[in-house]
Amino acid sequence: MTSYGICTVLILLCWAFWRLLKQYFIRSSLDNIPGPKRASILTGNVAQLFSRDAWNFHDDITEKYPSVVKFHAPFGGKGLYVVDPKALYHVTVKDIAAYEEPAWFVQVSALTFGQGVFATSGEQHRKQRRVLNPVFSIKHMRSLTPIFYAVAHRLRAGLSAELGDANFGETEILGWLGRTALELVGQGGLGHSFDKLDRPVPNPFHQVLQEIMPTVFSLHLWRVLLPYVMPYIPPRVRRLVGPWLPHRAMQKWRSIVRILDEQAREIYDAKKDALEKGDEHVEHEIHEGRDILSVLLKANSNAAEGDRLSEEEVIGQISSLVFAATDTTSSATARILQLLAEHPDVQDKVRAELLEASPDGEDIPYDRLVDLPFLDAVCRESLRLYSPVIFMSRDARQDAVLPLSEPIQGVNGALMTEIIVPKGTSIVIGILACNKSKALWGDDALEWKPERWLSPLPESLTNAHIPGIYSHLMTFLGGGRACIGFKFSQLEMKVLLAALLPAFRFTLGQREIYWNVAGVSYPTVGRENSNPEMYLNLEVITP
Repeated sequence: MTSYGICTVLILLCWAFWRLLKQYFIRSSLDNIPGPKRASILTGNVAQLFSRDAWNFHDDITEKYPSVVKFHAPFGGKGLYVVDPKALYHVTVKDIAAYEEPAWFVQVSALTFGQGVFATSGEQHRKQRRVLNPVFSIKHMRSLTPIFYAVAHRLRAGLSAELGDANFGETEILGWLGRTALELVGQGGLGHSFDKLDRPVPNPFHQVLQEIMPTVFSLHLWRVLLPYVMPYIPPRVRRLVGPWLPHRAMQKWRSIVRILDEQAREIYDAKKDALEKGDEHVEHEIHEGRDILSVLLKANSNAAEGDRLSEEEVIGQISSLVFAATDTTSSATARILQLLAEHPDVQDKVRAELLEASPDGEDIPYDRLVDLPFLDAVCRESLRLYSPVIFMSRDARQDAVLPLSEPIQGVNGALMTEIIVPKGTSIVIGILACNKSKALWGDDALEWKPERWLSPLPESLTNAHIPGIYSHLMTFLGGGRACIGFKFSQLEMKVLLAALLPAFRFTLGQREIYWNVAGVSYPTVGRENSNPEMYLNLEVITP
């Protein structure tokens, strides 16, 4: 190791040692906030927050403590787990500039997806959203509906072919849904076909996408160290040393990044070439250039110089869009189908509503589909109680004050109406915890009850002013970092259910379904298995 490398290691060790020691000598405004004990001197409560089976920890932290909870971050740091609606509003909307994405999240996103919306902040992020917003409008979603139905019909045909003449059988439905989500974002988002959906054979690119979150989440300590190590290691050195790192998950991550980048550049080059050849050539492409990428590239070329995205930024949007639209929506749709299998009466009611809306079996038009009340209630309730993303992280980039909706009692017994948040504090946005808070949703908050959406919601909820962009929920977040494609996701779920439920009856099989905590939660067969998959029984419904 060179003297420069030795100095770097020594500096990092001294920094970590000081971070661990200073908590015993320097008092923090967070010391008076109740919270769980530190599980590890080095990593604090991070392993408990991020482990695959962290459900109980997240439940305990909100049941045993107030609406803002202190937890222990790595190397002696302190963080806040926030559920209080007013505090969430300040973190996600009003004081968004003070609470940015953590440095490790930005680094991981940049390394994995490139310079897309996940890896940017501040004015660069706002610039990207200005260009992207029009392509996710309701008008554009309405134009994509025929594309969605065409792909959904292929899924339905593929499932029927897998069942064969038996008209009943077990299928690994998560794989089918993931491949379908990939094809939907491929055709509707990129004007590119990834999968014919004609055989029950795993799609290699979809398998890579499935591995992203489990792989990244397995790199607990490495993620935290990235912001402190990356500035001292030049890209050339990283490229030389990377292949020799004796870490299986790290090597898998490198392979994922390479495949994502190659695929995104291939799609970008093909689309750019088609657009440069003119409208006549575009008309012969998939869906005649109505996809999101075509619209984005046209809008980008017409944008003012200061608002225009660079080539690397557009490529980054491709990787980001493919990942975001594949993992989250397939996870949410799989959960809905599991819930419908567990509640056959609800499944029958949704099916009856869909058949009434389309007695001749034709595709239900966009405006009619999105307005079906019980289908909508099932989707909302599932996204409430089983949000695919259960929390998000932020870092306080400056000293700030966090006001509270309701006072909390400090460790010293005093009531606090606001919290002084020091610069560098880690913030966890409790998405799922807010979605199922009994103080907001009532005593039945932990029950899956789609009918709650068919009558007025409790005043405790409506008066709380939850900052989420969707139905008093934090599922898609709120403010300037809210999920930009949430309408795309909602349309996809409803089209798939509209295509599948009239054709099949879903029931539970013999294999256990266990859901794992990750950046996007995912099911496995039992708790010990790490491979994302979920099996359900399907029965063909004869007319």
